[in-house]
Amino acid sequence: MPEEATTSGEEDVLRAPLVLEYPFKRTTGPVIGAFLTALREGRFIGIEDDRGKVLCPPVEYDPASGASLTKLVPVGSEGEVLFWSWNKSVRDGQPLDHPFAWAMVKLDGADTPMMHAVDAPHDVMVTGLRVRAKFAEERIGSMDDLLCFEPVS
Repeated sequence: MPEEATTSGEEDVLRAPLVLEYPFKRTTGPVIGAFLTALREGRFIGIEDDRGKVLCPPVEYDPASGASLTKLVPVGSEGEVLFWSWNKSVRDGQPLDHPFAWAMVKLDGADTPMMHAVDAPHDVMVTGLRVRAKFAEERIGSMDDLLCFEPVS
């Protein structure tokens, strides 16, 4: 129902309030929920597929076969940089407030990499660099619990 009608020239202009909302909540489910819970606890988990490969971050369904995956397994908090790109111009909302690398990091015990920020000087960044997860002091069970990765000294 319109709140008001006004006359503009020879046409009536109808006005009504517009409320844009998404009145539902989504659960994270047993796989992503377990991953986020592990992050809150300062650790990582992956999921084993039918071929014995460990995917981290875990997914609910095997990317190759579509089969449901349920075998959660722990993986390490350290890993190796497989690929990286330097981020010289930092933008609002990025994980760090100074230049850093975006990198694909394969955690120990995982067969797939995850992308995240590596807080290291440009001259330290190399493919094969060993890095360790740096977690937020206060964690809530979200990807923001993982602040970045740092070089292992």
